[in-house]
Amino acid sequence: MRLPSLYFVAMFLIGSSLVSANFYDEFDITWGDGRGKIINGDLLTLSLDKTSGSGFESRNEYMYGKIDMQLKLVPGNSAGTVTAYYLSSKGSNWDEIDFEFLGNLSGDPYTLHTNVFSQGKGNREQQFHLWFDPTADFHTYSILWNPKHIVFSVDGTPIREFKNAESIGVPFPKDQPMRIHSSLWNADDWATRGGLVKTDWTQAPFTASYRNFKAEACVVTSGKSSCASSGNNPPWLSEDLDNTKQERLRWAQKNYMIYNYCSDSKRFPQGFPPECNMA
Repeated sequence: MRLPSLYFVAMFLIGSSLVSANFYDEFDITWGDGRGKIINGDLLTLSLDKTSGSGFESRNEYMYGKIDMQLKLVPGNSAGTVTAYYLSSKGSNWDEIDFEFLGNLSGDPYTLHTNVFSQGKGNREQQFHLWFDPTADFHTYSILWNPKHIVFSVDGTPIREFKNAESIGVPFPKDQPMRIHSSLWNADDWATRGGLVKTDWTQAPFTASYRNFKAEACVVTSGKSSCASSGNNPPWLSEDLDNTKQERLRWAQKNYMIYNYCSDSKRFPQGFPPECNMA
């Protein structure tokens, strides 16, 4: 087993001019019996057939970070498939920051599903359609996670902000280091139109591709954060959304959001969760 490159650990701390990491150094294929592959260190593919899907996880654990990955999703009739890309800790009270891409029939749009879990509690879904075909080329999906907020972005455009609302009693991911995970799997019992459209296995194998992983992050080793031990305070650790990004966030939510738990009065007849009332 190859150890994580000291060069890339150093680059996590510098926070400028990051080059793409080598997948061999940063990730392990964790399941799939050969269906997940790393090719020349700069491309990773996951495949799904009727027998199994596949997945990978990062070798490093992170405690806050600014993380980019380029994905090219399953093309054609991807109904029933889910490509999940997320940060997650362990245990029954885990934290998690989710991108999930729900496949669809050919010509119909993917649904981008986002969620945030803190101390084992999720149910904070927002869903979007995208303003491009995510199967035609690679696009960058980013997570900014710092003590102020969690920001989901697509090609540099913020689509969702989950603010730290601990002041009003909402737990926020801040104590549990998380690894990056991704998987491609069959979820035709719910993924497409609530499970009405099933996976067409004549189209298998289904394949999603990954490249250009970049991370500016605090790496946790033996319980110690690289940022704390270095005394480093990188700019992203206190990064806010400037006026331009706030405007782009409003644009994305107005035009492409298709579900927001904070607007689902049938789901919350006794009142919305407290974070929904934050400006």
